[in-house]
Order: sequence, then C-alpha cells, then structure tokens
Amino acid sequence: MSRIAFKPLFLAVAVAGGASAFAHPADDAATRVKALNALLAEQWEYTLKHQPEFATMLGDYRYNDRWSDASPAAAQQQKKDNEAFLARFKAIDTSGFDEQDRLNQQLMLRQLGDNIRSVELKLNEMPLDQFNGLHLMLPQFVSMVPFETTKQYEDYLARLNSLPVLFDQITETLKQGERDKMLPPRFLLEKVVTQMRDIAKPAGEDSVFGRPVAKFADGVAEADRKRLHDAILKAVDEKVRPAYTKLADFVEKDYAPKGRTEPGMWALPNGDALYKFSVEQQTTTNKSPQEIHELGLAEVKRIEGEQLKIAQKQGYKDLKTFREAMDKDPKTHATSRQQIVDLYKKYIAQMEPKLPQLFGLLPKSAVEVVPTQEYREKEAAAAEYNQGTPDGKRPGRVYVNTGDFQNRSLLNIETTAYHEGVPGHHMQISIAQTLPGLPPFRQQAGYNAYVEGWALYAERLGEEVGFYQDPLSYYGHLSDELLRANRLVLDTGVHYKHWTRQQMVDWFHAHSSDDEPDVQAETDRYIVMPGQALSYKLGQLKILELRAKAKKELGGQFDIRAFHDEILDGGALPLDVLETRVDGWIAKTKASAKKSG
Repeated sequence: MSRIAFKPLFLAVAVAGGASAFAHPADDAATRVKALNALLAEQWEYTLKHQPEFATMLGDYRYNDRWSDASPAAAQQQKKDNEAFLARFKAIDTSGFDEQDRLNQQLMLRQLGDNIRSVELKLNEMPLDQFNGLHLMLPQFVSMVPFETTKQYEDYLARLNSLPVLFDQITETLKQGERDKMLPPRFLLEKVVTQMRDIAKPAGEDSVFGRPVAKFADGVAEADRKRLHDAILKAVDEKVRPAYTKLADFVEKDYAPKGRTEPGMWALPNGDALYKFSVEQQTTTNKSPQEIHELGLAEVKRIEGEQLKIAQKQGYKDLKTFREAMDKDPKTHATSRQQIVDLYKKYIAQMEPKLPQLFGLLPKSAVEVVPTQEYREKEAAAAEYNQGTPDGKRPGRVYVNTGDFQNRSLLNIETTAYHEGVPGHHMQISIAQTLPGLPPFRQQAGYNAYVEGWALYAERLGEEVGFYQDPLSYYGHLSDELLRANRLVLDTGVHYKHWTRQQMVDWFHAHSSDDEPDVQAETDRYIVMPGQALSYKLGQLKILELRAKAKKELGGQFDIRAFHDEILDGGALPLDVLETRVDGWIAKTKASAKKSG
C-alpha cells in the first residue's frame, strides 16, 4: 500500500560553485525567468548524472553503466554542493515573476534546504532496512533497465562488475553510522541478513541479476549473444553474489550486533529532533506528534463506528465478533497466488472506463499488475506501485504480494487496486510526469503527503462511481482507511510515545481487520520509516477539506472534474502550497462566474 520509487543513494544533488549572475534586481523579469530556468535545467542534468539509477528509472539511459557514489565522503560533498546551489537560487530576484515561476524557485529552495538538513542530521547513515534497503532496491531495479541493444547489455555488465565497489561504499557508510550511533534496530537488521543471503543464493540465470540473458532481444546481434551471456553470468557469480555475501557477513557479524535495542527513533542521538524533521518532511505540515496521535485516535473511533454498522447489518452484535468471523471464513481468503493477481487486474479494469466522470486529465500510459518478487515477500507491503517511464515505453506496475496467500484477505483488494492503480498512484504519477510547462524536478516531485494522500482519497472515488456494492468489499474499503488512521497512532506511538513493538502489534489486533502477515510487516515498516506512515491520512484529510471548501464557496459553480484537475495539474506539492493553489482556483472561478453572469 505504498509507492515504490527507486531509493536514491542520496537526495537530489546540486551544482557546486559558480558566482551568481542573478543578483541584479534591475534586470527585466523575462531575463531573470530565463536565468532561473537555465539554472533549473543545470541542476536537473547534474542530478541525473549523479543519480544514474534515477535517470534509468525515468528512461534516460546516458548513465546506465554506473551507480551513484554511496560513500560518506560523497554525502558530505553533496551537502557542500547543495549549500552552494542554494546560495545561487536565493540570489535570484523573483519580483515580477508569474505564480509558477515563483513557485519553481520556492520549491527548489525548500528541496535544497531539506536535503542539507537531512545530511546534517546524519539520516543518510542508515541505508539498510528490511523494507526498502538498497540491497532490495537493486534487484527490483533490474526490471527498470532496458535490454534492447548490445550497448544496453554492455552497460548492464559494467554495472554488475562495479557492484562490489558500491557495496564497499555502503559498508563505509554503515561504519560511519556506527561511529555516530545511527543504528537501526538489531532484530530488523537480522532480517536484512536473511534477505541478502536469499538474493545471493541463486546462481547464473536463476539469479534475478542473471535473468536478462535468458532471452535476448532482436536488437542484439547473434554474434554478441554468447559473449554477453557468459560475461554477465560470470559477473553475477563472481562479483554480485560474493558482494552480497560479503555485505551479509559484515552486517551479521559486525553491524547487527550493535543495532539499537529500542524500536523508536527517540532512542537515537538527537532522536526527538530527528523525528520532528521526519514528520515535517513526510506530512509537509507543522502538526506536532501529539496532535497527530490524537487525530489518529479520533479517526480510528469514527471509522470503527462505520464498520460496526456493517457488522450489525450482517447479524453480528459487535465489531470484534464480526472481525473474528471474517478472519475464519475461508471465502474471505485467497485460494491461490493467481487469484490475488487476477482480482487486482479486474478492479483496475472496471475503474478505467469510469475515469471521465471524474477527470478531464487522464493517464496516457498503461498500468500492469505483477506479483511481488518472492525474495522480499515476507517484509513487503500487500501492494506497491512502481512508476513507469514518462514516454510510456515501460508501463507503471502494481506489485501485489501473493506470499502466504491462504492467510491473505480478499476484502481490501478492491480498494487497494484503486489506491495503487487508477485513480490513485498510477493516474497521479503518470499525469505529473508529462505535465507541460513544469520543470522536470516538479514533474517527478514525490511529496509523500500529496502522493499518498491522493491515493487514499482516490479509494473513496470508487464509491462515488458506484463500486463497493458488496457490503464486505465496502467493509474492506473502510478497513484500509482504518489502517491509515491506525498509522497515525502507531507511528507517533513508537517514535514519540516510546511504545514497544508488542504494544504496536496489540493495537493492530484490537483495531484492525488486517491479516497477520500484514500486521507483522506493517509494524516493522513503521519502525524503520519514521513519519512516512503519517502522510496518507493527513494528505487525504487535506484534499477532502479543500474539496469541501471549494464546494461551499462555489455552490452551483463547483465542478468535480475541474476540482480534480486543479489538484493534479500542478504535480505533487507540499500541502500548504496545494491549499494556496486551490484557494487561488476558487477565487478565479468565482471571478469568472461573476464576470460571465
């Protein structure tokens, strides 16, 4: 129930050096806008060059033969670069700029400042976790790499041969984190070891890294195939697999034993400040952990009240009894891995023709449903979205977890399909990637409160177009919303109120219908991703608040399609910026109606 974005080895990298050419207010606005756009383009090119995995993900293959630098020295250099770049952007006088150009500068300043603060807080020093650590992202990354030409295979071979250097850099960073006492929980690092050994085990073409040579594309000459096949498998068996084993040995013997014993971020040096920063980053609000915790309690109470009504209509006296019955009913659980995949496909397909009722803007690229890779099933979410390329050549993918299928509930698949596919993540992200007039850093923006808030809001749209007709499917929809409300309680509980892991699990059991595999995976996810789980509900509530405001202010002039397009056609934004944008749209719509009336 999240979006997969290849985790950059570092945050957006900035351009260092260069005297400012923009400190002259007397320059006319058009000249200064042109200079701003040139600087944005320069920054974007630098980012792609220094984050080659990100470039590959976007369909820019110029740097496909290399990895980012994951060393501590590179992190410090990035910080210096960002500071220099920040000064250059600050020097631009934006007087006379239109709204979008001013916003471009403001968002870039915000992004750079956040990146600098993240390195200052040493958050880059914990690059491994069981949910989305780099050891997991690299095998997933193979599916984003193009294999259509000999050159692309050669680039891939170069990456495989240099993977041991990347892992040595990660080890350096882990050691720096150890010195600074920036350590994940020990029990979760033990899971990381198991994952790395599982990835290292398969050899040759059976390895996820060796699968691209099982079948060559027509664009690869016959004369090159055997050479590339043998060279890539040699790299897999002699470079990649030993690198995984070496890193697993280090984590198991030297690093994990020193991992922290408490699950909460508060146990780290400067832990309260770290969590405050994480909350600000993930929610783009100034809400305190206490406010968020109380909001979560209120939302849990409200949603459970709605669920109770369904339980009583089904003949059950209370929610606990109904949940127990649903948990034991074989009809509410999957009978095979394929059944789960097929249901996701069914619900996404039934939503697609309904989209024009709600939107003017529509996604141009396709979305496909695929099973989560088996090597990460135990720790992965029930479903995740992986964006495609802006040109649509690689479709967006919804990964669905089919592991332990007999214990997986079918009740929430419909709502999750809308969240991950359409009108949720796939729709929002594929539209944003191709918005005209926005610089690339905004087309690819990933403010979690917006992105996850939109996807959670999108689940409700299923009801508005006539879906969730089955009461149990609607119950599943409410269960997924309840999960997001629980997250407000659980995330703040462990990182702010010093809850234990068992307290988190006990809360889940008392206030959810989630199946046991999800309860365990979700609990550990919140521990290693502080603040991220808060973004869904806070984003959804803000969009609902803005919709209610627009409907009240505009009355008969309110158009749901225009409202949704206004939310989507600025790309992902911080929630405060989104509110300002919608307020402006309301004012313009009112003025236009008054003028035409």
